[in-house]
Amino acid sequence: MNEQQNTPTTAPEQDLSEILQIRRDKLKDLQESGKDPFVEVKYDQSHHAADIKADFEAFEGKSVSVAGRLMSKRGMGKVMFCDLADQSGRIQLFVKKDLLEESYDLFKKLDIGDIVGVRGEVFKTKTEEISIKVTEYTLLSKSLVPLPEKFHGLTNTDMRYRQRYVDLIMNPEVKDTFIKRSKIVAAIRKYLDGQGFLEVETPMLVSNAGGAAARPFETHFNALDEDFKLRISLELYLKRLIVGGLERVYEIGRVFRNEGLDTRHNPEFTLMELYQAYTDYHGMMDLTENLYRHVAQEVLGTTKIVYNGIEMDLGKPFERITMLDAVKKYSGVDFNEIKDAEEAKKVAKEHHVEYEEHHTKGDILNLFFEEFVEEHLLQPTFVMDHPVEISPLTKKKPEDPNYVERFEFFMNGWEMANAYSELNDPIDQRERFRAQEALLAMGDEEANTTDEDFMNALEIGMPPTGGIGFGIDRMCMLLTDSAAIRDVLLFPTMKPLD
Repeated sequence: MNEQQNTPTTAPEQDLSEILQIRRDKLKDLQESGKDPFVEVKYDQSHHAADIKADFEAFEGKSVSVAGRLMSKRGMGKVMFCDLADQSGRIQLFVKKDLLEESYDLFKKLDIGDIVGVRGEVFKTKTEEISIKVTEYTLLSKSLVPLPEKFHGLTNTDMRYRQRYVDLIMNPEVKDTFIKRSKIVAAIRKYLDGQGFLEVETPMLVSNAGGAAARPFETHFNALDEDFKLRISLELYLKRLIVGGLERVYEIGRVFRNEGLDTRHNPEFTLMELYQAYTDYHGMMDLTENLYRHVAQEVLGTTKIVYNGIEMDLGKPFERITMLDAVKKYSGVDFNEIKDAEEAKKVAKEHHVEYEEHHTKGDILNLFFEEFVEEHLLQPTFVMDHPVEISPLTKKKPEDPNYVERFEFFMNGWEMANAYSELNDPIDQRERFRAQEALLAMGDEEANTTDEDFMNALEIGMPPTGGIGFGIDRMCMLLTDSAAIRDVLLFPTMKPLD
């Protein structure tokens, strides 16, 4: 039987059961002969596959030891060619009976998926394939379940997300995506640390989940017999640190929002928030522009990225436009000419924009923005000066208190970041919280509630501050050309199989 033609998801039950039994019988034979693969506790790797292939001239004729998973075997006589995969990639093994002597027959019995360590000489075959001439090997772990069939790999999307470990084994481009994700986060840290920011950690379990418009998850702390929430934002604790005199702080961490699943949303996701004293939202725009350029150059080697066939140039100055001007540009409606909420609702009906009865003029302006503008913002764009009604933690514009010093950063029609000139007036902040609690009383489950300890911090005094929140997952999607957020989350939230 050629077991490579069967997979856990497609093989007939009888065939799969037979394959599983064969592998367990092989393990039993090994154990009974004193060669239990699970007894080995370490293996000294001298190099990885990619190192050897990248600098063949330096390695040619030298002995190396590598370790990884057997991905293929070809030839069953006195010579075999195998592919071994480690974290860096694959390399070919040249396995010859004359070199291994009596252990050759045992090597022939190894299965695809087994993890082995091999030692041997680096050379090129007649077909110019960089290979290792194996002189010694050690079985480090026995694979008891066959990998998916080699020609089709693991292509079922749902199964790829549920069994990410198999996805990483079978699909090298997936491994590359997550290596890039790690480099993206490292590049962010490198840039911010170079700008004098201090990385900090704040609580995930909170009594008051504030700082964003989102419905939190709730849990119970038995030791205190008290209900807690999982944080929806990092904001309010980081601002406390600004009050405490830490002038530049940031955190990269998980936040949790009790919302639906789609290509851009997962209930737990990675957020990066930073706060800088003595600057405003214009300073945050400059920082965002420079940060994105740095990360793209560091990880991709270019400031031009391509997502879904669309090229976006991070090297050019990012467009800056007010929400009022953006709505006028793409919908034809000038909200400067609309007097109040009733007139705004009338215009919304004319343009088939759905709204709720409690919505204000500012709320409806935002609805127009979402309906008519977002999809057009493909190139890097800062949309500035939002209505005060949708920005409870932001400073009002001195020249027009109906709007605030806030921007959202857009690329590919997606919101990538949200930034404010932070509100540091405690009296104004309390009034904003009261307005939010009124919305909560009317059934808005995403409205904020007053955080009295945060209010106490503001009353002690917070300097003028600029703050911003970046969605790390969406950033990774763009920089790796990934279609869905689940493609950049190692273990996304999934519906139960039953």
